[in-house]
Amino acid sequence: MFTPLWLTLKVALLATLFAGLAGMALGWWMSRRRFAGHSVVDAALMLPMVLPPTVLGYYLLVLIGRRGLLGQYLDAWFGINLIFTWQGAVIAAAIVSLPLVYKGARAAFEDVDPRFAQAARTLGATELEVFVRVSLPLAVRGIASGLMLAFARAMGEFGATLMIAGNLPGKTQTLSIAVYEAVQAGNDAQALWLTLVISVVCITVLVISSRLLQARH
Repeated sequence: MFTPLWLTLKVALLATLFAGLAGMALGWWMSRRRFAGHSVVDAALMLPMVLPPTVLGYYLLVLIGRRGLLGQYLDAWFGINLIFTWQGAVIAAAIVSLPLVYKGARAAFEDVDPRFAQAARTLGATELEVFVRVSLPLAVRGIASGLMLAFARAMGEFGATLMIAGNLPGKTQTLSIAVYEAVQAGNDAQALWLTLVISVVCITVLVISSRLLQARH
């Protein structure tokens, strides 16, 4: 019974790590640059938040499936198949949760007074040093809030994960999929226990995230 919990935590943590790195980089870049098509890129980065999970899962199959645009080369060159694996579940959860990190990071970076960064540049700091020593520390609370929301979203991911990773007990069956299977099997006690676990974790994350956001203002 605990296997779906540990698998979900592993998938959610890794997905949050990948989404966090990409979301912070994209949030900083989009908050500092203005270019033709800026709004289109922003909309594309937010798209996983509004697309139905099954549609997103289909896009991922087209991309990383064994015959997908990228997946066929991964299979042919490296023997890597991401379908029906927990690694595939990580990719699906990371893509779904990316907008939450990106949105939080971009808003946090935009709140940083640009005069601080300009002062650092005047003193000879490189762009990397400006990011690490000025922008990131001042935006850390907003980023942390986005990361926790992304973790909660990854914990509850169902549709895209099911299409990419399937439902293999002990291998790819996450908590949300285990709840679905328990309900289908009429195992109400197990479904209730798993639902309570997800609810407690997500409520805790949302409370901490809310306090971090309040501390920013």
